[in-house]
Amino acid sequence: MYCKTILSISLIVSFKILAQSTGNRSVAVTLPVVTLMDIEPAGAISLNYTTPTEAGNAVTVPTSNTTKWVNYTSAIASGGITRRITASINQVLPGIDIKILAAAASGSGGGTLGTPAAQITLTTTARTIISGIGGAFTGNGINNGHRLTISLTTNTYANLSARTNTPVVITYTITE
Repeated sequence: MYCKTILSISLIVSFKILAQSTGNRSVAVTLPVVTLMDIEPAGAISLNYTTPTEAGNAVTVPTSNTTKWVNYTSAIASGGITRRITASINQVLPGIDIKILAAAASGSGGGTLGTPAAQITLTTTARTIISGIGGAFTGNGINNGHRLTISLTTNTYANLSARTNTPVVITYTITE
């Protein structure tokens, strides 16, 4: 038996030619100035004093309401100033102070969220409740943004008078 082994050797030479090419393309980016704010959930709240059950006792101040949240979206102009949120009421009720406190932001937002002020007594003049809002968003709906605590206190008992469902409108404004 005769065996023949053929050995074949191939030489493969690989040449890699490196070439670089660059190019530029312009991309136009537009980010408008955005100022949006709302109070969640929608609807009115009721704060009702309770009649005492024993002569000589004062009327009972209602429990504070914590169901409302401030939501906002803000994109400021380059080099622009930060925003703030103010609150005011349409009328003052004799003998009663309406107070508001915004909590620190919580929830799913991001950016430069605002800083709440200390509790204030609302008047017909707008007062800042949140300041220092930059480029930010709070997330939408309840449990996002700044929780509001709205409460009543009696300031001068002698000025109290009976009322039934007296509407007081709180106006919130976001501004620079």
